[in-house]
Amino acid sequence: MKYAIQINSGPGQSPSAHGGYQFIKAALADGHEIVRVFFYREGIYQGFAPTGIGNDSLAPDWAGLAGVHGLDLVLCISAAERRGQVPSEIRGKQAAAAGEGFRIGGLGLWMEACLKADRVMVFG
Repeated sequence: MKYAIQINSGPGQSPSAHGGYQFIKAALADGHEIVRVFFYREGIYQGFAPTGIGNDSLAPDWAGLAGVHGLDLVLCISAAERRGQVPSEIRGKQAAAAGEGFRIGGLGLWMEACLKADRVMVFG
């Protein structure tokens, strides 16, 4: 089974991001494929350095999981810009703004993941 995962909650907001992380670990352990993990809305804070939003950031855990399993972790550029995390003038240098293991991309990447996946899961 192929899954596309969307994470919408940031650190310290709700346990849903942690639930998504645990779901992905379990799915991978059962031999399923994760097409992409897309961080949207407040979920983009999962991939940036802590900014006072919560001390329970999973960023190192996400990066470790991505490194071991080759996961594609995408932070939504529009959500990040609306929250002041990625100034629009550095759109061409997006990789520098994201945390280790993450990249910045648009909603087109999320749509592509949904088309490739058998199931779509949204956490938060």
